[in-house]
Amino acid sequence: MRTQEQAALAGPWPTDGDQGAKHLGGLHPDEFKLAFRNHAAGVAVITADAGDGPVGLTATSVFSVSAEPPLLVFSLSDHASSAPTIRRADTVVVHLLGAEQLNIAKLCATSGVNRFADTEIWARLATGEPYFPSAHAWIRGRIINRMAAGSSTIIAVHALEATVATDQGGSDPLVYHNRTWHSLDEHSSLRSVPGA
Repeated sequence: MRTQEQAALAGPWPTDGDQGAKHLGGLHPDEFKLAFRNHAAGVAVITADAGDGPVGLTATSVFSVSAEPPLLVFSLSDHASSAPTIRRADTVVVHLLGAEQLNIAKLCATSGVNRFADTEIWARLATGEPYFPSAHAWIRGRIINRMAAGSSTIIAVHALEATVATDQGGSDPLVYHNRTWHSLDEHSSLRSVPGA
């Protein structure tokens, strides 16, 4: 017989409203957030259009999982205003942002605004997806799997095409750490300690 913890790991995971989630115990949400607050993460913006207009959101949960085939995943909060559209979309564009695109990160992280009101900063790819051309790098991909995980959905994406800025040497990564935006540059590189 499986324990409740083993059952939870097997998924699908219980959501906030499920009685099963309460029985699992574990950290309080505030404690969990506090534990991750010191864990720096790269910043990305995900855009999509399922046929009823473009949506975008800022995420720090994007990471690559495979090069062959090229797969990436990200977490989509059920509370995000963009969630219904992204869940219905067949494709998305994942923008990996540099420090110069902080304005886009902030825009897509702000609630209650029209993120696509300024038509000067976004366009559509030939395949129809909305995207921000100034992004340090962007990847267009097809959603191949969706998995419920607590109050979020894990989205798996098969990368179809990508564009990377040609001036990579001049673009510092945008990082989110302890509820603050940061830039990584040559001064943030750790030097080896002699004898270590």
